[in-house]
Amino acid sequence: MSNPPDHAEVGNPSLSAISHIDPVFSSQRISYRDQGLDVADLPATPLEMFRRWYDEALAARVIEPNAMTLATVDAGGIPSARTVLLKHADAEGFVFFTNRRSRKGTELAGQPFAAIVLAWLPLHRQVCARGRVEQISATATAEYFGTRPWGSRIGAWASHQSRPVGSRAELERRWAELSARWPDHGSPDDVPVPPHWGGYVVRPLEVEFWQGRSSRMHDRLVYLPPHDRAIDPLPVDLLKDLPALDDAIGWRVERREP
Repeated sequence: MSNPPDHAEVGNPSLSAISHIDPVFSSQRISYRDQGLDVADLPATPLEMFRRWYDEALAARVIEPNAMTLATVDAGGIPSARTVLLKHADAEGFVFFTNRRSRKGTELAGQPFAAIVLAWLPLHRQVCARGRVEQISATATAEYFGTRPWGSRIGAWASHQSRPVGSRAELERRWAELSARWPDHGSPDDVPVPPHWGGYVVRPLEVEFWQGRSSRMHDRLVYLPPHDRAIDPLPVDLLKDLPALDDAIGWRVERREP
């Protein structure tokens, strides 16, 4: 009879060499004493709840309230994460824009799924979601691109995002050449939309609202489709018919332990 597989062979982390925890990091903590969050506090849809919390983040003057961590995964199953800016949220999902040739763009082309987190630290709140990712239309992309500052539109052409570059001077030289090609006349049409640049929408299969509480007994309330999706890993076919975020009968709420 063969020996059982080693833990590392079945995907469990191996034992690390760390034997000491640095108090410079471990001693940092804040005791949250915020008002709790209960199921009765939530509206029927995750979109309404998101907009409620987003408006409260705006009112609290949270810096860059639309800053959103986006996690993707490559063909080998190794994740990567970065901060992008949320530029639209509606019944379809959460929209961001990027260079499609970047790391996140190429990873999404191969694995069209992602997780996002919006963390409003002064309010001790997070919104976490995961789901399928789709490209948005060229029309919507062009509409948004025209609202960007002229310099940012030039930057979308100048940056070969995620590729190695020899120096900052090389980037600045490329930006100067392109700014001379498309000078700023104050029009949204001054700079064409790069063919390799566009928008994506994250269409969630779950949306979690996380409120910090004392003693790390946080409140975690999660909107889920009414049918059971508590399957790991999730079969792709379960992600084909997700409810709209404003569908009042398309979601149930469950509380999760902190």
